[in-house]
Amino acid sequence: MRATIVLMTLLLGSAAALADSCKATATDKKLAGAALNSFMKKCESDAQKTCDVSAADRKLAGAAKTSFTKKCVTDAVGA
Repeated sequence: MRATIVLMTLLLGSAAALADSCKATATDKKLAGAALNSFMKKCESDAQKTCDVSAADRKLAGAAKTSFTKKCVTDAVGA
């Protein structure tokens, strides 16, 4: 039970952090150069983890999981 509460807290925090796209957040922070690259890499990694958990929660597998995860990460990172 306690692990479930901790996991839900982490997921909700991650989802809130990804509400804006990574690119929008980087623009708001006026990041450039190495700082931009580092931020984008971490943000994409965080998005991948969050999207993987979301796909697992939806019990997706195979092509459906791949498609969902790809779109989820793309939306989180921004176009």
